[in-house]
Amino acid sequence: QVQVVESGGGLVQPGASLRLSCAASGRTFSANYAMGWFRQAPGKEREFVASISGTGDSTAIADSVKGRFTISRDNAKNTVYLQMNSLKPEDTAVYYCAARLSFYYAPRDNYDYWGQGTQVTVSS
Repeated sequence: QVQVVESGGGLVQPGASLRLSCAASGRTFSANYAMGWFRQAPGKEREFVASISGTGDSTAIADSVKGRFTISRDNAKNTVYLQMNSLKPEDTAVYYCAARLSFYYAPRDNYDYWGQGTQVTVSS
């Protein structure tokens, strides 16, 4: 099975930046699996944030974070990143990293493997 572990969350003020990391296991994992970032705030359903294809050539970004968040990956390190800039209180949530088979595309749903989540809190 595929294992993913997120890190990099924390408490920051509005307007600050955070960089989340997701380490993925498996020697042949990187080139075959798309990676996605999702978030869930208290009392709300989980929502899509960003995703990137196995090759890294395709990405998808949610409208709510477009222009502020950027997803990237380093297949040599089996690591995916979510750079979050200009953070708002509305961004407060548990952020989850997920994986699914997809070499060329960056799907927005139907992910199979999930990390434990990392808390991001934006507050003054």
